[in-house]
Amino acid sequence: MEQLFERYPLLRDIRQEKEVIWINPDLTDFETACEGAELTMKDIEDAESRLQRFAPFIMKCFPETKDRNGIIESALTPIPGMQALINEKYGSGLRGRLLLKQDSHLAIAGSVKARGGIYEVLKHTEDLALEHGILTLEDDYAKLTDEENRAFFGKYTIQVGSTGNLGMSIGIMSAAIGYKVIVHMSADAKQWKKDKLRSHGVTVVEYESDYSEAVKNGRRLSDENPMSYFVDDENSRNLFLGYAVAAKRLIEQLKEQKIQVDDSHPLFVYMVLCQEKVQIKHVQFPCLTS
Repeated sequence: MEQLFERYPLLRDIRQEKEVIWINPDLTDFETACEGAELTMKDIEDAESRLQRFAPFIMKCFPETKDRNGIIESALTPIPGMQALINEKYGSGLRGRLLLKQDSHLAIAGSVKARGGIYEVLKHTEDLALEHGILTLEDDYAKLTDEENRAFFGKYTIQVGSTGNLGMSIGIMSAAIGYKVIVHMSADAKQWKKDKLRSHGVTVVEYESDYSEAVKNGRRLSDENPMSYFVDDENSRNLFLGYAVAAKRLIEQLKEQKIQVDDSHPLFVYMVLCQEKVQIKHVQFPCLTS
């Protein structure tokens, strides 16, 4: 550990919970960074199309999504009052327009995790349904609510390790499809989230240890069951693609509000993760285009 601190002195401040800033010394332009990337815009467009195919099913199972025709998306809301308060309290001189992407209000699971978690469950479901002749790509996916199809998915199990939010998205959607669901939850998971999952018929396994232990045990138990699928929060390609669809939708929301984004009008994105303490991650998109 001491060798790590010597190599990266900033880690000492992080360990002591001091406020820090780190600027990536390898920062480069978008085109260079994307050279040789495993995933491309085509993968994101494929994920977006899959979510669109599942929209009739989502709308039928979750009536609260009807106002968006089965698409799980959050509003992009101007918050000038907060911008004024930040400038007044911190003297930050924040210019431009400050907007809030309200992922805390995403339907079904109520967090940013709803994007990736729900998408991965739907991707796995489509793969199984196509393989076993339950669906074709031209079908109305609302047919998945039929009891016969729910019985088919009931032969399978989905498992995940979670501190709460990912487990909510995986658990609620998996249960709606008919899977057996097991969510392995670490000690810091909120009781109301455990209760909510159980109300949907999800099995919640509680651990006295941290998140890594819940993931390790969940993965092991899933690997022992050939009918089980484990959602890997650390390495899942499908999970990340589900999150990535948000960027394409954000482009359209910015256009709807007539907000120009280009080299002269950069977009700064602050990702606020609200848990016991507020953490803010900062990303700049100097030129966001479709």
